Amino acid sequence: YLIMLLNVSFKKLNKCVHCPGTASDQAGKSESCQGCPNQTLCASGATKAPDPAIEEIAVKLSAVKHKILILSGKGGVGKSTFSAHLAHALASDGTKEVALLDVDICGPSIPRIMGLEGEQVHQSGSGWSPVYVEDNLAVMSIGFLLGSPDDAVIWRGPKKNGMIKQFLRDVDWGELDYLILDTPPGTSDEHLSIVQYLSSTHVDGAVIITTPQEVSLQDVRKEIRFCQKVKLPIIGVVENMSGFVCPKCKNTSQIFPPTSGGAEQMCADLNLPLLGKVPLDPRIARSCDEGKSFLSEVPDSPAAEVYLRIVQSECSQESIHNARIHRHAPCPFVLLLRHSVGFYCDRILTEEV
Repeated sequence: YLIMLLNVSFKKLNKCVHCPGTASDQAGKSESCQGCPNQTLCASGATKAPDPAIEEIAVKLSAVKHKILILSGKGGVGKSTFSAHLAHALASDGTKEVALLDVDICGPSIPRIMGLEGEQVHQSGSGWSPVYVEDNLAVMSIGFLLGSPDDAVIWRGPKKNGMIKQFLRDVDWGELDYLILDTPPGTSDEHLSIVQYLSSTHVDGAVIITTPQEVSLQDVRKEIRFCQKVKLPIIGVVENMSGFVCPKCKNTSQIFPPTSGGAEQMCADLNLPLLGKVPLDPRIARSCDEGKSFLSEVPDSPAAEVYLRIVQSECSQESIHNARIHRHAPCPFVLLLRHSVGFYCDRILTEEV
């Protein structure tokens, strides 16, 4: 019985692997489509029609000069913290209009980090009005739509994707210099939706956050692979929690010593820019809990200095230009993968959602 069960499971998996994709001319017609619950829908051609929201989003975001996605392969590496500090740093001189969009639907921590818990979203004639931290720093998060910070968002993929679409299409950002998108960890449904909805508008690229340990870097490599598959430029990688600088003697201790060279070695292997290494600082966690800007609270700390250097590097035209180059430069592992079982993975990853 177990062998029969495994054979059935393998046949189902084999069909998924050989799925031609919803945009293919063979959608719903291929032999591998037999028995699929979506065969009739795919064969009708309905899945090939582009989502009209894609063009609506492109029009809505046409006044946004730069769009940057913050990604991480694993949760808990400081992605939302980095997103918040990046937004604060970009808006710090008062000359740039900056917005931070929290797309982590199930784990929205931006309201707490930005000191906006309890705030609510208001509807205007031109869409949802974001919440403002400063006159030139706007924030939007599903956390503003919940009755309590402890409320759980228990949604399946389609409902999450619908909320992401609303955030991108219905929020009245106005004219912006920078829109920072704080995404959930991993390479899930939400990431595919974000890339799809932004496909008709210019995106500068992604900044990928990691910690020095191999267990984090392993997932970051998957994130890099994802970016290459969906043709999302990579601006660079940031290593978070990279050592601890003693406030008295200024010596650096490796709290989480890299077991395989850390982000620096990985970036060298994959020909990607390492934007910076942010050291551990207990004051960062305290500032996040209190909803204050760490860069304003402790501007002379080693971590704050690294953040500012990253912002200067990230905002340079050279970094954006390099991101576009890396967009077309797959690593040797990717080339090898395309000639092996990864050929089938390509079809799954590139299938439109």
